[in-house]
Amino acid sequence: MLQASSLGAFDNIRHAFFTRDGGISGGIYASLNGGLGSKDDPENVRENRARMASALGVLPDRLLTAYQIHSSDVMVADQTWLRENAPRADAVVTRVRGLAVGVTTADCGPVLLADADAGVVGAAHAGWKGAFSGILEATIAAMVQLGGTPARMVAVLGPMIRQASYEVGPEFMARFLAVDPANVRFFAPADRPGHALFDLAGYVVERIRRAGVGRVDDLGHCTYSDADRFFSYRRATHRGEDDYGRHVNAIALTE
Repeated sequence: MLQASSLGAFDNIRHAFFTRDGGISGGIYASLNGGLGSKDDPENVRENRARMASALGVLPDRLLTAYQIHSSDVMVADQTWLRENAPRADAVVTRVRGLAVGVTTADCGPVLLADADAGVVGAAHAGWKGAFSGILEATIAAMVQLGGTPARMVAVLGPMIRQASYEVGPEFMARFLAVDPANVRFFAPADRPGHALFDLAGYVVERIRRAGVGRVDDLGHCTYSDADRFFSYRRATHRGEDDYGRHVNAIALTE
């Protein structure tokens, strides 16, 4: 698993951006697939997630992820839930000790946030749709409702698809420029005419900074280009694979 020194400095917080290593799944899911919605053997996924929960210092049923829908919806977790009744949301925040809140990703940007002084943590799933529609600001606002202060918060962006691997069409770029012409700085020319390379990480970081978060870090890893360590939806699509593994990225307040 990968960790950020900024979050690791807090004694009351444990966190992890899990890679694909350390699990029991095989084939295209090798090996630490945490995707409950994948076609992997459910028993393998449950064991993988139990290992992740152990690394975070929580019981398996206290590692919580939502049913993600690429929205700006945030869930406040004050108790556990099952996959069958998981809330439909793209961020989870909590102030309950011993609960790990997380998001699953396979190219989208996982963002872990903490106000250690207030005892509030959160995890956001920031794909382009979620980031564009305000999932990051909504997550920060939900943490404020629990007692957090943006200036005290630390936010860390984990492994995700990076600009060199993220080609988009003209209609995609037009959507961002229609909202703010200055968004042009997040696009670079691609080899195909009319297409561009999108800097999702840069866009996510900018949205978080504008929301007033005191410290924003980016681990800098690319899911698409590093097949040995990371799952990637886009890479799986380009290879013609019928599914893909999912990473879990989670944060918890210690008991």
